[in-house]
Amino acid sequence: MKVKFLFAAVFLGMLCGLFFCPGGSMAKEQQFIVGFDAEFPPYGYRNEEGELVGFDLDLAAEVCRRNGWELVKRPIAWDSKDSELDTGSISCIWNGFTMNGREDQYTWSTPYIDNSQVVIVKKDSGIEKLSDLAGKILVVQSDSSALAALTGEDATEENKKLADSLEELQQVGDYNSAFMNLESGTVDAIAMDIGVAAYQMSAKGDVFRMLEERLSSENYGIGFKKGNVELRDQVQKTLFEMLDDGTFEKIAKQWELESSICLSREDKVAEEGAANAEENAVKKNKVKKLSVPEIIKQLSSGMLATLAIFFLTLLFAMPLGLLVTAVRMSRIKVFQWIARIYISIMRGTPLMLQLLVVFFAPYYVFGITVSYSYRFYAVLIGFSLNYAAYFAEIYRAGIQSIPDGQREAATVMGYSRLQIFFFIIFPQMVKRVLPPVTNEVITLVKDTSLAFALAYTEMFTMAKQIAAAQTSLLPLFVAGVFYFIFNFVVAFIMERIEKKLDYYR
Repeated sequence: MKVKFLFAAVFLGMLCGLFFCPGGSMAKEQQFIVGFDAEFPPYGYRNEEGELVGFDLDLAAEVCRRNGWELVKRPIAWDSKDSELDTGSISCIWNGFTMNGREDQYTWSTPYIDNSQVVIVKKDSGIEKLSDLAGKILVVQSDSSALAALTGEDATEENKKLADSLEELQQVGDYNSAFMNLESGTVDAIAMDIGVAAYQMSAKGDVFRMLEERLSSENYGIGFKKGNVELRDQVQKTLFEMLDDGTFEKIAKQWELESSICLSREDKVAEEGAANAEENAVKKNKVKKLSVPEIIKQLSSGMLATLAIFFLTLLFAMPLGLLVTAVRMSRIKVFQWIARIYISIMRGTPLMLQLLVVFFAPYYVFGITVSYSYRFYAVLIGFSLNYAAYFAEIYRAGIQSIPDGQREAATVMGYSRLQIFFFIIFPQMVKRVLPPVTNEVITLVKDTSLAFALAYTEMFTMAKQIAAAQTSLLPLFVAGVFYFIFNFVVAFIMERIEKKLDYYR
C-alpha cells in the first residue's frame, strides 16, 4: 500500500512539474500585451474576417515569436491609453505612435517609421493648399498627432495661425467618422497620418485627394511605461535582429510601407535608470497641471452642451412618447403595428447607431448635403426619438394599470373620451409612472456623452480630451462629480413631484 502511495505521489509530482514548473514543456509563456487603436489601418485594425491585423501587429508577432512570448492584441480607447499603460493593463503602445511632442512621457524605442501629417479633401474641392483652409472646418482625431501639430505646445507658428484661421477645428473618435463627415460634406478637410491617409484613400476609390503641403513630419516609436527599460531593450534588440536579416523590410513591403522605414542602429534609445530618475520626473512635469477650478472653467462649455441636450430631449421626447402611446393603443391595427415596429427598432438598436443614421442618412440615402448646424439638431432628433420609445411603453403600462371600471363610470356620467383621458386617466397615470420615468431621466443624463459620436463636444468628451492632454484622471473625476450632483438634483426634484401627487392614493 505504501509503495502504491509513493508511486502516486511521484507521478503527481511529475505532472505538477510538467505543467506548472518554469522549466516544464507546458510552462506559461510571458505575455506581451500590445495596446492599439483597432481603427487605425494599416498599423492595427480589424479586417473583413474580423481578425485584428496590421503592420505593427505583424512586427509585434515576430518579436514575440523570437522571444518565446505570448502575444496579446488588446484594442484600447485612444483617450485612455496612458491609464492602460500606467496600470499595467498593456505592455506597450504600439500603433503608429508618434514620438514628437511626447518624448518625455514614455520610455521609447528608437523610431522605426517616418511619418507626416497631411490634409485630405474631396476630389472636387477648391482647397489646393493649406492657406485655403481659412474659414473652413477641419476634422482631426482626438488626442492625435494632427491635433498636436496644430494646437500643441510644439506646434509651429504657421500651424497655430492656420488653426486660428479655421472656422472650427473639430475632433472625432476615429478616422472612419472623419471620412464619413468629409464625404457627406459636413466638414471641409481631414488632417491625419500619411500612412493611414494612403490606406483609406486606396480603399475608398477615386473620391479624395491629398494636399501636397504637409502640416508636420514626425517619427513613430513604441511607447513603454516610463522607466520600463528592460522590456524596451529586449524589444529593441529583437527589432534590430529583424532589420539585419531582412524580416523587418519584408513585413513593411507586405503593407506597402517600405519607403517609410527609418529603423537604424545609429539611432540610440534614451538611457534611463535610477541615476536620472529625478531628471525624468522634472521633464514629465513640464506639462502644466490644471487645478480643479481651472478644469471646471474649461469644462463649463461642455457642461452647457450637456444641459442643453438633456433639457431639450425631455422637452421633445416626453410629449412624443405620449403620441406614440396613443398610436400604439389605437384600435386601428395598422397604426398599432407601425408603433410597435418603431418602438422595437428604437429599443433594440444602440443609441449611437441611431445618432449616426439620423446624421448621415440625408446624404447617403437621399443625397442631401446638410449644414454644419444640423449636427446639433441630429443629436436632439436621435435622442428624442430614442427616449420617446421608452417613455411610450412606460406611459402605456401606466394607462393599462388603471381599472376599466373608472372609464365605464365616466362614460355613464357623460364624459367624452378626451375628457376621460385628460381628467381621469392621465393624472393617475402620471403618478404611477413617475418612478420608471425618473430612472430614464437619470439614464439620459449619462447618455448625453454619446453625442460625441457626431463630433458634438459635450462635457464628458471634453473631460477625456483634457485628461489625455494632462495625463491625469482628475478631469474625469471632476466630470463624474458633476454627473453625480446633476443626477442627485434630478432625483430630488422627481421625488418632490411624486410627494406632491400623493393625494392620488
